[in-house]
Amino acid sequence: MKGIVEQRAVELGKYICANGATVRAAAKRFGISKSTVHKDVTQRLRQIDRPLYRRVQGVLAINKAQRHIRGGQATKEKYARLRESRGQK
Repeated sequence: MKGIVEQRAVELGKYICANGATVRAAAKRFGISKSTVHKDVTQRLRQIDRPLYRRVQGVLAINKAQRHIRGGQATKEKYARLRESRGQK
């Protein structure tokens, strides 16, 4: 079982780096919880592959810095859809 968890952590790290993926996107792609992804790439990966861990942390830092922008955009789109469904401009 231990080897599977370590392998998953490395695969998650590679996926996040290759795609610039968020924790949520990686969790959805691998069919696991966000908590598991976060633990794998912050705790387990640090012990397994330090250079990959550093790259993943860089991607996650960028995602964190941009998160408020994505949230605002999602809210803007939500209300635009509501206006369209009500027939308003």
